[in-house]
Amino acid sequence: MTTDITTGDETDIRALLAENTAAFAARDAERVLNIYADGAVRYTLAPPLVQGPDTGYGDAEGLRTWFATFDGPVEIFYRDAVVTASGDVAFTHALASMTATPVGAAESFTLWFRCTFGLRRIDGDWRIVHQHESTPFYMDGSFKAAIDLTP
Repeated sequence: MTTDITTGDETDIRALLAENTAAFAARDAERVLNIYADGAVRYTLAPPLVQGPDTGYGDAEGLRTWFATFDGPVEIFYRDAVVTASGDVAFTHALASMTATPVGAAESFTLWFRCTFGLRRIDGDWRIVHQHESTPFYMDGSFKAAIDLTP
């Protein structure tokens, strides 16, 4: 596969990931959604199976409701993000973690998961058009999510 990342493209895409991290930490729903293109499709950890403009999570009110289930910031971290771009299309993948404290809990939790973003350059700016997050599950017949894994 041919990759023609320019330094500027990779820098801009990494800045978009940093903006996502900052928006979650600030619990700013509009800021989180600003990095997505109109009509973006998301396969995230939370139900439903597909999230987008018509599913509830895809709007600011749904995100604000979710943020309200935590005390303090929701910290997102992308480990070893790999960026690949060609022209106006790119993708990035990484292991990601989320650390947060549920309302009323004495301690925070950290959950590691897999994350891939598909991006397009729209009007000169990179925007996420596709997001896929997943956790592995134990293949022992229990079908339990393997949320105890760490890199």
